[in-house]
Amino acid sequence: MAHPLRLRAFQLLFLGRTLSALGDAVVPAALALAVLRATGSTSALALVLGCAMVPRLLLLPIGGVIADRFNTRIVAIGTDLVRCGTQVLIGVELFSSTPTLLPIAAASAVGGVASAFAMPTTSPLVAGIVDGPGRQRANAALGAARSATGLAGPALAGALIWAAGPGWAFVLDGASFAVSAALLAVLRVRHTPIERRSLLADLREGWAEVRSRDWYWSSLVAHAVWNGVAAVLVTLGPAVAISKLGGEGVWVLVLEAGAIGLLIGSLLAGRARLRRPILVANLGLATYAVPLILLAVAAPPWAVIVSYGVALAALGFLNPVWETVVQAEIPPHALARVTSYDWLLSMAAMPLGYALAPLAADAWSPSVPLGIAAALVAVACVGTAAVPGVRRLPATRPTAEPEPELRQETEPRQEPAEAAR
Repeated sequence: MAHPLRLRAFQLLFLGRTLSALGDAVVPAALALAVLRATGSTSALALVLGCAMVPRLLLLPIGGVIADRFNTRIVAIGTDLVRCGTQVLIGVELFSSTPTLLPIAAASAVGGVASAFAMPTTSPLVAGIVDGPGRQRANAALGAARSATGLAGPALAGALIWAAGPGWAFVLDGASFAVSAALLAVLRVRHTPIERRSLLADLREGWAEVRSRDWYWSSLVAHAVWNGVAAVLVTLGPAVAISKLGGEGVWVLVLEAGAIGLLIGSLLAGRARLRRPILVANLGLATYAVPLILLAVAAPPWAVIVSYGVALAALGFLNPVWETVVQAEIPPHALARVTSYDWLLSMAAMPLGYALAPLAADAWSPSVPLGIAAALVAVACVGTAAVPGVRRLPATRPTAEPEPELRQETEPRQEPAEAAR
């Protein structure tokens, strides 16, 4: 079977998503520097970040409903254009010799709203372009691209800030969204329409799809715990590295090892053929307990670096495997809503980790919250093996389509909602 990257429709999707991911990888460093230069206040930076995060969390389930109700491609194009505008506005504001906080915060809030509607669209876009047999390779390719851009983004941000100032980083991000929208505009994506009902009924139906699958909701709990303890590690890890492991350079090497591991895991997922994919992937996530424990006991730097790389490789492996199984097992008419709940639970756990980690470290020492986090992630991820659905869910099988080939571009295929169910 041909690799998905030989399919023109997926090539366009892949290029658009990769460009926007690169732009997004540039922005965090540029935003932090720009806000601190303008205000000199970490509280101001927290306000801007919160303006983006809060609407994203609140509106994610509604974003899933909109993506399922309407053509996912149109929703993705609209959100790309909105985010293009917000990033360019921030960039223009930063070109001023005296940038002010209010326009930056307002644009960040609008971008957060658009992000809530954009995040549930990626999985339906892949499922609407690539048929079952090629989806794992397609998801792995997108995962590898995200990992690579995460590795290159900070370096590019540093070069842009040094050469031209942080405003250009936002203009670049805006341009990446514009190109992504243009590429999506020429795609044709299969879409399964749903019956028009109230917003609350659509939300309930999406949640019912989650609750009816023990492998799904139990894995979501484990993934949420993983994200929460990841926030603990990135909050306390730098201080431990600086005070006990040899300095800032050690923490930089830890992060680089994680980025490389994430890329390697994504590449491996494209070729993996597992009999019990969710079970294996969830067990792999439990390896995140190792760098947490090693940081807690101030182990030698090389051990922390290697263990973090392995743990992030497990995450890079899980993401494409998880997305492929979800695309195969969840009915197309509910895929965006189910995906939005996945994002919501994962993202909501991270602020909890950010808030609790420094409080616990101040009350006791960093070793205590790091040790607790290690125990939590190990129990949550290994514990999914006790769930029957996780143990029994087989690898995805080719769908009953004519010839297991990747589909070329076609007009959207309209199917009755009843048939899709």
